[in-house]
Amino acid sequence: MLKLSSRLSTLRKQLATLLRFQFVKHLANFKNTRVYYPMDGESNNSTKIDAPRQDTGDGRATPTASDHSAGSDGESEAQWHWRCLPIEAVHRGLLPFELDHLGAVLPSAQHKVLYRHPIREPDNEPPRPFRGGHRWDAEHVRLPCAAESKYPVEAEDGTSDIESRWGMIKRALLRPIGNSKQLEAAILSYNSTYKNQWSFCALHKLFNDELDDSESCVFFEDLLPRIIRLALRLPELIKAPIPLLKQNHTAALSLTQEQISCLLANAFLCTFPRRNTLKRKSEYSNFPDINFNRLYQAGGSAVLEKLKCIFHYFRRVCPTERDASNVPTGCLTFMRISGKPEDEVNWHTSSAVLASIPMHINAGGTIEDQGIGLLQVDFANKFLGGGVLGHGCVQEEIRFVICPELLISKLFTECLLSTEALLMVGSERFSNYTGYARSFVWAGNHEDRTPYDKSRRRHTAIVAIDALRFDQQMQAHQYREDLILRELNKASIGFRHWLSTPPPGVATGNWGCGAFGGDPHLKALIQIMVCAHHGRPLAYYTFGNRQLRDDLHVLWQLFRAHGTTVHQLYNVLRPFKKAGAGKTLYTFVLESLKVLHNHQDQVQPIAADAVATPVAPAAGATTQQSPDLFADSDCSLNNGIVLSDNDDDAEQEKANAMMLAASLESSGGAGGSTSSTSISNSNNTAAAAAASSPAHAGGKRQQTLLEMLDRHYDQGQANGSKRQHQSTTADKCGKARKDCKDDDASSGNSNSNSRN
Repeated sequence: MLKLSSRLSTLRKQLATLLRFQFVKHLANFKNTRVYYPMDGESNNSTKIDAPRQDTGDGRATPTASDHSAGSDGESEAQWHWRCLPIEAVHRGLLPFELDHLGAVLPSAQHKVLYRHPIREPDNEPPRPFRGGHRWDAEHVRLPCAAESKYPVEAEDGTSDIESRWGMIKRALLRPIGNSKQLEAAILSYNSTYKNQWSFCALHKLFNDELDDSESCVFFEDLLPRIIRLALRLPELIKAPIPLLKQNHTAALSLTQEQISCLLANAFLCTFPRRNTLKRKSEYSNFPDINFNRLYQAGGSAVLEKLKCIFHYFRRVCPTERDASNVPTGCLTFMRISGKPEDEVNWHTSSAVLASIPMHINAGGTIEDQGIGLLQVDFANKFLGGGVLGHGCVQEEIRFVICPELLISKLFTECLLSTEALLMVGSERFSNYTGYARSFVWAGNHEDRTPYDKSRRRHTAIVAIDALRFDQQMQAHQYREDLILRELNKASIGFRHWLSTPPPGVATGNWGCGAFGGDPHLKALIQIMVCAHHGRPLAYYTFGNRQLRDDLHVLWQLFRAHGTTVHQLYNVLRPFKKAGAGKTLYTFVLESLKVLHNHQDQVQPIAADAVATPVAPAAGATTQQSPDLFADSDCSLNNGIVLSDNDDDAEQEKANAMMLAASLESSGGAGGSTSSTSISNSNNTAAAAAASSPAHAGGKRQQTLLEMLDRHYDQGQANGSKRQHQSTTADKCGKARKDCKDDDASSGNSNSNSRN
């Protein structure tokens, strides 16, 4: 009995200690407290996500044969594939899907919802369409089933007549179609204007050379009839006008997955009117193409693989005659964000500290695989989708074919301006893939396990931002200040958070590099500056480029050591085009920042007696601290909260010290300061926090610990850690140069170490 009692007492102590530590972590998740995370050479668990990889010629990364292979620098790539902080820090210590990207769906003049709201159908049924008025005008999508949709038809005697386009479509598609030639004839029957212009060579090659007879038979006998039936349900599923998301207007549109599948079935069959001409002054010349005819005639092996992705999508979502259980029941929201002059940031004066945000840099993994729950960046063409319906097959095109619901953005999104972005929330992934550009291959089905939000949208948020394109002869121009400003403002409008809750982190990579000719170091620094200004953690995937990963890590360490701000880095980038001759951008930035900080240290020496005595860590405790991980929270906690366990005074002292740090942070947050207290489960760190009691000054009022810390930070002292300053209100910056004209974003050319 004595042994049992002793064991129970020990278990109680251990449980009490664990509960105290978990409670402190909970406090940290809701306050601006610095939380300790392993960095670089310390143990981490993120390697389970980021499998060891080796560089390939096209800039991608492929798994190695061994989980313990060493990199070229002798390091263990299996263990240290990432730099800076683990991915958990980018999630702010929360679960991946705890933070929202967009508010709940609420119909309004700026947010059109094409299904009945609120949703009353059970989760296993798609929401019912909203019935609205009919529109046939320049502000809405012109649907092929509209009564105004007419098409000229030539009779056998040479006379012509005007017929209903929808009637022509139904007659053509309800006839038996047994091969690709007959499918071509059916599509051309209601697009006769292009009879001598369109080619279906890729479609014929797929069925004649790529697929075997049984696969072709399944397509024409089963899948194609299902696609046709779905397409012809257009009047039943779309009962309200679809607004165009036009330039210079912030607006949103929400649809169901079932509605999107119906619209895409019509795009597959090339039914949308007025969307085929290439004339510059045509009605939709400023919109992406939506009908699939260009894909059917594009060359290259990647085109056949993209068609397989699309076929697989329809196989997943098209109901059969007797069973509709496979119909998806979720929703998506597309939000066009148009920046105003007053929204522009004054990068010359932004005092945001670059290292104030958690940053994870990874040479392995991809945005779509490892960036779950984060704001995932689409390296977009200003015409959404780029060459996805042509021969292109780089970052944006691949994302659009493995998540085909994104393709519908091409139907209603006008070409993006230089201060605009498109936020897409709720898309489902249907396919896996391998390779990139010419090596792209469809790799089978993907089961998307991403949970839904309260508006039935998957917690997948993708922001499309288009970078400037620099041909080989023009690449030096990207360092011009006006063009750097353009890229900063473009990323800023895309990374801005629209809710009062803490923003999720951003998952990005070599935006605008590869086929667009951007410098990966410049684009990385631009995105770091924007994330720091908006307080968004950053996960950066270099797509196999280990040198870029290590260069960014060195710069991040410099940012941390000296508290480098956004405006300091901006002022270093400005003169590079003229003063950086013979140097790489990385070398120039590194040297310039070192000179800048050395000069600051000499001009503003810190007197030891002018600063409050800092809290010294106990012997053996780490002096490194992670960046500020948490945004402001509405959670307020009383000071002096103590969890007691009378069985162990030492454990009580340790817990009280940790609580003291958290409660001081709570009261300090109201004054706008950020605590530097590092919370961890190490005995030394807790002991150091316990030792941080206020000191008496002879003959003067006793200072509180918070006042001492504030004074300490204001004078810029101690271990290279500086007080974080909130970014200033955005002022209007100099007008950026007009966006360069983009060609087809999707040529198969890619930089050897970057994805476009």
